[in-house]
Amino acid sequence: MTDGSPHDAFESALEHFADGYSQGVFDGRRWGVTVRRSPDHKRIWLYAEDLTGTDIVSFNLYRLESSGPILKPCEMSSD
Repeated sequence: MTDGSPHDAFESALEHFADGYSQGVFDGRRWGVTVRRSPDHKRIWLYAEDLTGTDIVSFNLYRLESSGPILKPCEMSSD
């Protein structure tokens, strides 16, 4: 059940990414993104890079039954 929280919006948007590599445009900039999901979908890994600059987004999302989702940034600041 969703409660309309920012976490729900984030996870809903994440579900729209296909597994593997794809490209798209965000905020006027072209991005390349790779998404990998564990077979049980309890871990999602995402790595995205701005193809026209130096920005990256990289994280693991863990879906834990005991504590709910946990987002762990990689190769970037948690800010």
